[in-house]
Amino acid sequence: MAVSDSPSGASTPPQQEQPNNYAFTKPLSLAGPTDADLQRNLELEKCLLDSGLYESNEEAAARKEVLHRLDQIVKSWVKQLTRQRGYTDQMVEDANAVIFTFGSYRLGVHGPGVDIDTLCIGPSYVNREEDFFIILHNILAEMEEVTELQPVPDAHVPVMKFKFQGISIDLLYASISLLVVPEDLDISHGSVLYDVDEPTVRSLNGCRVADQILKLVPNVEHFRTTLRCLKFWAKRRGVYSNVTGFLGGVNWAILVARICQLYPNAIPSMLVSRFFRVYTQWRWPNPVMLCSIEENELGFPIWDPRRNPRDRFHTMPIITPAYPCMNSSYNVSASTLRVMMEQFRYGNKICDEIDLNKAQWSALFQPYIFFEAYKNYLQVDIMASDTDDLLAWRGWVESRLRLLTLKIERDTNGMLQCHPYPHEYIDTSKPCAHSAFFMGLQRKEGVRGQEGQQFDIRGTVDEFRQDINMYMYWKPGMQIFVSHVRRKQLPAFVFPDGYKRTRMPRHISQLAEKTDKRASISPQRLECVSPEYCTGKSVGTAQMSIECMEGVRLSGSTTKDANSNCEIKSLDALPGSGLSTEIANTQISEPGFVDSRHDMLKSRSVEVPNENGVVNGDEARDLALDCLESAETESTNSLSNYKGVIDMDQRLDKACNFITRAECSDYVSNASSQNLNCEVSYFI
Repeated sequence: MAVSDSPSGASTPPQQEQPNNYAFTKPLSLAGPTDADLQRNLELEKCLLDSGLYESNEEAAARKEVLHRLDQIVKSWVKQLTRQRGYTDQMVEDANAVIFTFGSYRLGVHGPGVDIDTLCIGPSYVNREEDFFIILHNILAEMEEVTELQPVPDAHVPVMKFKFQGISIDLLYASISLLVVPEDLDISHGSVLYDVDEPTVRSLNGCRVADQILKLVPNVEHFRTTLRCLKFWAKRRGVYSNVTGFLGGVNWAILVARICQLYPNAIPSMLVSRFFRVYTQWRWPNPVMLCSIEENELGFPIWDPRRNPRDRFHTMPIITPAYPCMNSSYNVSASTLRVMMEQFRYGNKICDEIDLNKAQWSALFQPYIFFEAYKNYLQVDIMASDTDDLLAWRGWVESRLRLLTLKIERDTNGMLQCHPYPHEYIDTSKPCAHSAFFMGLQRKEGVRGQEGQQFDIRGTVDEFRQDINMYMYWKPGMQIFVSHVRRKQLPAFVFPDGYKRTRMPRHISQLAEKTDKRASISPQRLECVSPEYCTGKSVGTAQMSIECMEGVRLSGSTTKDANSNCEIKSLDALPGSGLSTEIANTQISEPGFVDSRHDMLKSRSVEVPNENGVVNGDEARDLALDCLESAETESTNSLSNYKGVIDMDQRLDKACNFITRAECSDYVSNASSQNLNCEVSYFI
């Protein structure tokens, strides 16, 4: 298969073979570093060191000791099974299993505190289902050094997660077609794939891919420094998470390795800059590949959109270099690709400034301020009766969150864009084990909605919750709640210091000569509603706070800017559950657009001068949204005198209270039922 050597990924004729053994296409540049590049490289390495990305000698020694102990355990486990199954004494003596590492540890880019990806390879008569996930699991469970043991047998790549002497381990198992596993097994040889199933192939390929990547880059040390830098950047910018629909470790490794091939004489400071320059121009879904796709008589499926229709729908294909070559980034969706492309452009802009000596490397690693980026969010609260149950329950829910993104894209025809944020948040004030994830929501850029148009995603969320409830290891107390919150309603526990920091609107900060007094807004919190272990809480009242405060109550404020150039009205979205039809004409989807019945509250067409001239159209709408966040008390009071709004507010309060208590009483009467949560409305 011919692969492009251009940054855009466009198809080009096959290039003449290069005189090296790592590249399969012509490099884009053979230029080496200048004195300025060398200086910037020193500054980059110092920045990475100061950021704590390298582990100490003591921690490195501790990891080696843990791997040695784990190797002894699996060897003893296989000998025990061999003896129990009646094999000869010689077979028992020869019985063996070996431990390989993969991922960041094998690539040499791991940092302090990260887990070690490990693979145990055993003989053909030791299976995964019973021997690994039951017998070895029980052996580990009885060891004092082992904590947080969590088997995940139904994962795409079955894995056992645990901590050994405080070091996190992800352990995979592969049974190969040999009666005796040699200590010096060459895992890169294709023979290890003979007569094994696809889960075993996926388990083996973690190590095989890592080895191939290191063979295909021109300078391993330059590759490692660049990859360490880009992984740090991706985590700071919120785009490092394969399970959420972004990119994981192997994806970033392949992307960086491709840049190393295209610029074989470049040093890390140059490679980082070229990384953003190339991938801001890449025309997805053209694939990123390090070598030609190999076909083999073993017949395992490989990535090939010509033969496999499913492969044609992959959004951001990044192909693994070891047979069978597969797309390692199949989780990426249109929404997550959009977010990553925005971050690539951000990185490219900062690197350009660094090249011009207008910025330092620290600017590249500034964290992404997720909770200031959107006006609307989905909050997914995960709760369980204890931390052990939460660990398993959270892992299941987190692995399904990307499906919620896909469902929202599907049900809104791509008009509602999603930004799942991979960071986990914990509300320590809750008496139950708690975890929360958030998703930013916005209308697709360039698509103007009609006045009053909404995205009703209640059905989408219900379908997602039904998928979650299929968890086969569910236990009483495992709960999930999904609610729509606006930026001003975000709970306090998502902010570093426990409170929302003051944010000046973009346009107002340039225009206003005095600071408007911000409206006092209490963070809206979801209360724990499980009757089994959250004592002292009223179930009805707790859920009412979700219903009435997160979208049912008709509330709003009229705002004027400092120069009285605009008057904006915002109404929070209204609920379903039989109430939305009654008040459908008063519902709106986004702040700044109001119902024509309330002429006294309609926003005017505004033209607000700025330093470049005039703001109008979409910019005026953006100004309207910012005006909402600096609402004046006087305007809010004037709205509260509007009798029609107050009457509707009181009626909704009563209806909400009635529905909530009725639904939750059913939950109390059947506490063992799975996740019979009270309904919540989601109008965006």
